Amino acid sequence: MHEMSLAQGMIAQVLALAQQHQAERVTSITVLLGPFSGVVAESFAFGFETLKKEEPSLAETILLLERPNPCYRCLECGAETSLPKASPLQHALRAQVEGDSTAERCPGCASTLLSPLGGTELILQQIRME
Repeated sequence: MHEMSLAQGMIAQVLALAQQHQAERVTSITVLLGPFSGVVAESFAFGFETLKKEEPSLAETILLLERPNPCYRCLECGAETSLPKASPLQHALRAQVEGDSTAERCPGCASTLLSPLGGTELILQQIRME
């Protein structure tokens, strides 16, 4: 579970920033987690919640995860679009209606030839401290 080591690295970064700014405690942190980052959000949050207990200045810190929708470029028409993440239920319903359970479609030309744009980030965006 590499999410635990990612959470550990983020905690080290947060603690260094808190020390640099002479903060006694960190109240919240906001992390951008890209849809193609390969990080399981629930595992990352679990790792953070487990590890923060070892640091008194983080004991009550709230982790806010921002998880934007994936963005794609259509290889047919070149359009760039953000498509909401479909749940397994939505995929199943689409399969019944359209006969295709996995493919996202370009809203411009309905092509399924979509290439991901970015979305691999794991960025510490904001820290609130006192």
